[in-house]
Amino acid sequence: MSGGKTLRLAGVAALALTFVAGCSSSGSSESNSASGGAATRVFAADNGDITIPVDPKRVVATGYAVPVLLEADAALVGISSWKRGIAMMTPEDKAKYDSLKQIAGETAAETNYEAIAAVEPDLIIIGVPKPVLADIDLKRLESIAPVVAIGPTVPDAWRELSQRQSDAAGRAQNFKAAKDAYDTKAAGLKAKYATAVSGLRFGHVGGYGQIKPGTFHREFAGSWGTNIARDIGLTYYGEVKQKGGGGLDVSEYPALEELTASLGQADVITYSLQPDGTPAPAVQAVLESALWKNLPAVKAGKAFGIRYTEAATYESATKTLDALDQALAPLLSGS
Repeated sequence: MSGGKTLRLAGVAALALTFVAGCSSSGSSESNSASGGAATRVFAADNGDITIPVDPKRVVATGYAVPVLLEADAALVGISSWKRGIAMMTPEDKAKYDSLKQIAGETAAETNYEAIAAVEPDLIIIGVPKPVLADIDLKRLESIAPVVAIGPTVPDAWRELSQRQSDAAGRAQNFKAAKDAYDTKAAGLKAKYATAVSGLRFGHVGGYGQIKPGTFHREFAGSWGTNIARDIGLTYYGEVKQKGGGGLDVSEYPALEELTASLGQADVITYSLQPDGTPAPAVQAVLESALWKNLPAVKAGKAFGIRYTEAATYESATKTLDALDQALAPLLSGS
């Protein structure tokens, strides 16, 4: 469930505020103790302070919360469609994804309220950005079960968002295990490539958002195609000419004629590939450009395609680390 990448990314300041609030409001208390009711706690979500079960037994997840809670082994009973992440799922998570009742499509407007009510959730976790919440009838959902909205802001905010989503679903420990595994692999690769990438300036061509014909997606540090690579020590130079909020704080869409001005100083260029290893049409148009072929990094054989750059969970980002390791291997030999 998404309203388009540029719409669903709001701002890093908002992320910081909601993350701190989420961490400070995770206490629990016994609710309806006289009647033996389940323990509850107050959780700070994008839609306010919400009283939720401490240990939810029947969870509905939508949007970015879907892959997170599949990986965290939450007690899911219904999910929205999440086609963009299927290629990054493990066989086990894909099997769970296929087996669960789909209660919404790819967009917030495709929410099926009757289907959600039918699976009788005790918690609903909405993984869409604040602007897209307007497409959802929250009052109707709240009449079914407690609703917590925890949606994306800037591209690299998936780390904090996935932590909060896992916490809300009562799976904080599972999240920690995935994060620890990712951190260990990233640290190993950072050490492996430390000498090879020292002093090098990287640039990145992405394939996300609304890329009009004759333009390209230039990504800087903290964007989709760069944020995981930074964890292994890559330095992406430059910044957007004018910040536009959310993803537009860390990426822009200049004309193809600006390729030389934008990437001419890069020692190495990375570019996003689709999960099957092929460039999306917008990226392919850049690769076929005469200006691209004349860039110093390209002429030196220092342009590398990277798969899984849209990863937004620690398990899927581990695949991105493997893809980076495979693509950047020539740098280790200096070739």
